[in-house]
Amino acid sequence: MTTESHAPAATDPILDEVRRFYESHHQGLEASHQRHRYYYDYLARILQVRVPPGQRVLDLGCGSGHLLASLRPSMGVGIDISGPAIQTARERHGRDSLRFIEGDAADPAVLAEAGGRFDVVLLVNVVTHLTDVQSALEALQGVCHGHTRLLIYSYSRLWQPLLRLAEILGMKYRQPPESWLPPEEIKNMLSLADFEVVRDDAHIVAPVWLPLVSNLANRYVGRLPLLDLFSLMFGIIARPAPARSAAERPTRPTASVVIPCRNEAGHIRPLVESLPDLPAGSEFLFVEGGSTDDTEAVIRQVMAENPERPLRFLKQPGRGKGDAVRAAFAEAKAEIVLILDSDMGVAPSDVPKFVAALARGKGEMVNGSRMVYPMEGRAMRFLNLLGNKFFAFLFSWLLGQQVRDTLCGTKALWREDYERIAANRSYFGDFDPFGDFDLLFGASRLNMRIVDLAVRYHERTYGDTNISRFRHGVLLLQMSAFAARKLKFL
Repeated sequence: MTTESHAPAATDPILDEVRRFYESHHQGLEASHQRHRYYYDYLARILQVRVPPGQRVLDLGCGSGHLLASLRPSMGVGIDISGPAIQTARERHGRDSLRFIEGDAADPAVLAEAGGRFDVVLLVNVVTHLTDVQSALEALQGVCHGHTRLLIYSYSRLWQPLLRLAEILGMKYRQPPESWLPPEEIKNMLSLADFEVVRDDAHIVAPVWLPLVSNLANRYVGRLPLLDLFSLMFGIIARPAPARSAAERPTRPTASVVIPCRNEAGHIRPLVESLPDLPAGSEFLFVEGGSTDDTEAVIRQVMAENPERPLRFLKQPGRGKGDAVRAAFAEAKAEIVLILDSDMGVAPSDVPKFVAALARGKGEMVNGSRMVYPMEGRAMRFLNLLGNKFFAFLFSWLLGQQVRDTLCGTKALWREDYERIAANRSYFGDFDPFGDFDLLFGASRLNMRIVDLAVRYHERTYGDTNISRFRHGVLLLQMSAFAARKLKFL
């Protein structure tokens, strides 16, 4: 248990008023927390999804530490301006993994005492009380690394009249001076402070407990498009700007290109002939399983004919593309892992574009998009095109980020990010037979930035597609419903 305190002798008069309010009303605010337990517990449940356990978490404006403790961090630090709140936090939650500091969360000296860089920085119902939001956000760069996620949650201005009415009726404490910043203004300040917005969030249309009604409204009805505009809470999740995060990455990273193959014997030789040159240490890993043609024999023969190329072969232990991708990623040796379908629908020559986008920090997962350029001949049939557009809309809503082509098999990410996704896979379980959606949903769970990269889609020249439009379409709907329960309907 720590006794850090940074209450300054003289501060901004508005900041002093905020401090006096929280210190003089501490007991009443604690009682109010208990009266409105439904709202606070629901907010904690949302953040438990957005912040997987075991991370280093910094909670600014932590109050009595209830939210920070509920996130189960490997190391958590809470900072609050109220001395009584910090004392209560230490008494209730003070342990080796949690520390609480009294002081101004926007003060760089106080942030320095927090102890290093954090995976997650929380500002929950805090920005309205900061006297200089821009400076506070800029100061946070000192406690961030390339993977840090900044989570800002605050009240929507749409609810301002109702919240004021609740104060007049004595249902809520009348607040000290505060700035009702709209999300657009906060995003502008984030950009000026060298942060990039990853996704938006919106929750809680019924903050008061009403049996049956509140959970139905908050978990389902209020999460639907357009209806979520009426949410009490808006959220903004951001990361350090690409220029900052790219500085921590190698400029010429190696890549493990995973090529799942089933009944693709006719594509292997032209595929190998068109493989691009990648930095030394890269590799092309062919994964085969379940073929009824001579795919494996052709792969081995072509490998023997090209001993100078970094080609590897893996016999997958199970069945399906998802099993092949996971088995190959576990064997990958390079800094970036990338999926390239063996049907050559996406040209191998496009691989360096995916690697370059990651190396330049443009995103943490690069997703191929076939929906931009004209397609060759019968590369995609009309019903498939409609299905792709439908699932692009559905998945963009589920993921909270625009993804134009979720069904493109070409995806790339840093291997260390994949390992973080794999470490948190138990949240979803083994539900994805394709391998692509395990990555998309896992990236969304970790608030990773997903970016589209436009590619041309080429017509298959050998064999038949392994995709069944209707059977796999139904499976995708089932997977979407499952993901909605885990990511959206919280």
